[in-house]
Amino acid sequence: MENVNQEQEYNSLVQRRHEELNALIEKGIQPFAYNFDINNYSQTIKNNFDQLENKDVKIAGRIMAIRRMGKASFAHIQDNEGKIQIYLKKDDVGDYYDVFKLLDIGDIIGVEGFVFKTKTGEISVHGKSFIVLSKSIRPIPIPKESLDEQGNKVIHDQFSDKELRYRQRYLDLILNSDVKEVFRMRSKVITEIRKYLDGNGLLEVETPILQPLYGGATARPFVSHHNALDIDLYLRIADELYLKRLIVGGFDGVYEISKDFRNEGMDKTHNPEFTMLELYVAYKDYFWMMEFVENMVANLCKNVFGRTEFEIEGNKINFNPPWQRISMVDELKNKVGIDVLAASNEELIKLLKTKNVDMEGGESKGKLIDLLFEVTVQPDLIQPTFITDYPVELSPLAKKHRSREGLVERFEGFILGREICNAFSELNDPIDQRSRFEDQAKMKEEGDEEAHQIDEDFVRALEYGMPPTAGLGIGIDRLIMLLTNQPSIRDVILFPQMRPQK
Repeated sequence: MENVNQEQEYNSLVQRRHEELNALIEKGIQPFAYNFDINNYSQTIKNNFDQLENKDVKIAGRIMAIRRMGKASFAHIQDNEGKIQIYLKKDDVGDYYDVFKLLDIGDIIGVEGFVFKTKTGEISVHGKSFIVLSKSIRPIPIPKESLDEQGNKVIHDQFSDKELRYRQRYLDLILNSDVKEVFRMRSKVITEIRKYLDGNGLLEVETPILQPLYGGATARPFVSHHNALDIDLYLRIADELYLKRLIVGGFDGVYEISKDFRNEGMDKTHNPEFTMLELYVAYKDYFWMMEFVENMVANLCKNVFGRTEFEIEGNKINFNPPWQRISMVDELKNKVGIDVLAASNEELIKLLKTKNVDMEGGESKGKLIDLLFEVTVQPDLIQPTFITDYPVELSPLAKKHRSREGLVERFEGFILGREICNAFSELNDPIDQRSRFEDQAKMKEEGDEEAHQIDEDFVRALEYGMPPTAGLGIGIDRLIMLLTNQPSIRDVILFPQMRPQK
């Protein structure tokens, strides 16, 4: 019954706003204006009050609170920088004051007036005129505050439903200023990364999103169809193979910040559409890349946030270099007491069963080792750590380890038990690369849907010769999650993928 009453009340509010809209039109007021020349913003006015007091300003924003008192009214409007109070008197705006009576919370207005301070000391704008810029037909769910018997602030009707906030991000941004700040910081982080890469001589490039073959990672793709060519195309799962073609072509350093797409499950760290940084530098190896990564991250922390130490989920995380470096197989031996490279598949499966790990059956040895790593080592990687030297089966595009059989020169960066980056000394031997692709094809035939395809053109490019190269991929969304202390990837993606509403 309560839900029915709430719906009736909501419909009544919507009806009243339609009536206000019609009343504005009858008065000859355009309720959806074309433009307004802004010359100032809320926080700028507050920060520069001494210089702006009694000066004329033009501001615009959404009404977030109204207090009417006969022939005068106060309101708070919210603009790109924050909120500021406006004051309107009928003596100043004349009969147009009646228009203000038809406005409500959520409406957007433009105000021309002068800056002053009220008797209570609040910096405000005394409006000499105003204009309706957009009439809000739906009421926005403004939270209300009250004090309980102990004097604690209680917030009612808060727009706090996480799923609804993701679906209606526009309302989330209107009502939660901290959310808007997260996405401002996201933009600054990406800008700083570009600045760092450009400053180190790397060239930003663009590679195809629609690809005839997907590759560069082990993942299931999204499939589309090109009608004119009558062929299936795939949304890229990674940029790697095209970027390395550019290294073959003679660029010494390239990078791309792009959207990648993987047809996989969704959880706190996975969204099917995500932002990836990939970069490749000729004549370097994974040792060089480790230093490059830790210096780049520390640099952006200093320049964007002004610090390199962060409080994240109750942990003090220090991004200052050098980060810890740990061999995957050595750490597994410390944790479980066996050499996983020498162990048989049956031994690894038995060990995984004691850890209650679900397996589908038919996993390769490399996959079994990776599953064991995920449950025994990964959760303890709290501080920034590079895990190095992976089994060759897990890394079909990485160069064989120069001194340890069965491994490749690969590292992944982990923080708080989460992977944030992946890097290789890139495989540039075309014969070895073809052999690895063929092994992946066998795995695909045996049912591994994430195994790599054979890309003949990429092998052909390697046959022309690719210099020694270091490559890196960083999940931008996961990095932003950490730096802004957000619990879910959906909190750092403006429009995350959602299940359809019933």
